[in-house]
Parts: sequence; structure tokens; C-alpha cells
Amino acid sequence: MACNMATIDSIREDFALLDEWEDKYRYVIELGQDLAPYPESVRDDAHKVPGCVSQVWLHTLHGDGADPVLTFEGDSDAHIVRGLVAILLALYSGRRASAILDIDAEATLRALGLDEHLTPQRSNGLRSMVKRVRRDAQAALGDHAA
Repeated sequence: MACNMATIDSIREDFALLDEWEDKYRYVIELGQDLAPYPESVRDDAHKVPGCVSQVWLHTLHGDGADPVLTFEGDSDAHIVRGLVAILLALYSGRRASAILDIDAEATLRALGLDEHLTPQRSNGLRSMVKRVRRDAQAALGDHAA
């Protein structure tokens, strides 16, 4: 996977350098443009995230073991939402399922200021994406994590 995906730490640092929300939105769009191409084979209803006004797809790849490393692929048909997908992938992808369940995504998004600068529909869609990632992490851990 040779893509230039930003880390959540680099995204935090870049956000801190930008004063204007117009610049931050532009940056979010750029993050979306850097996403690896989403496989057409999983651009289907099974991978579509419900609750998003824009179309959003998330695909989860599982590593081995009782607490597997999960890697996520995602895409959206909307530029800003595609950038939000990139932020979530930076936050979650490449981590163990148990670590994903420990991440407070809302706190991270609040720290970036996204909670107060997104439309209610986009905020709801973002919450739906977080729920989907957490559900997949829970499923990867199996029943013993319930």
C-alpha cells in the first residue's frame, strides 16, 4: 500500500498551523485526494455506511489473531466527506481491534474543531462512520470482547 496517507499526528499539527476555516476545509479536501483508490469490488451496498447524506463506503481488512490489526479503506462521492474519511482512516487504520475500541474519536474531532464546523448532516455521517469502524473492531474481537 504505497499511498501518502497522513498520520493523525501530522493532521493535528497541520490543523494547528491553519488559522482560517476555509484553509482547513481545503486541507481536508486535499487529505481526501490523497486516499488510495478504493477497490470497485467493494463499492456496494454491503460496504456503504448508512446515515451519511453523501455516499460513503468503508471496507475492513482483518489481520490474524484474537486481537487482529485492522486496516480500513474508504471513499465518498463528496470532496469534504472523502477528506473526513481520510482523517478517520488516519485515526483507526493499522491498529489492533482492542486499540480501536479505546480511541475517543469524538475527542479527536473536537480537538480539530470539526465538531463545530461541520453541518449537522456531515456530523451525523461522521458519527455513522465511527460506529461502523467500532462495530467492525468489536466483531473482529469476537464474542469474548462483549
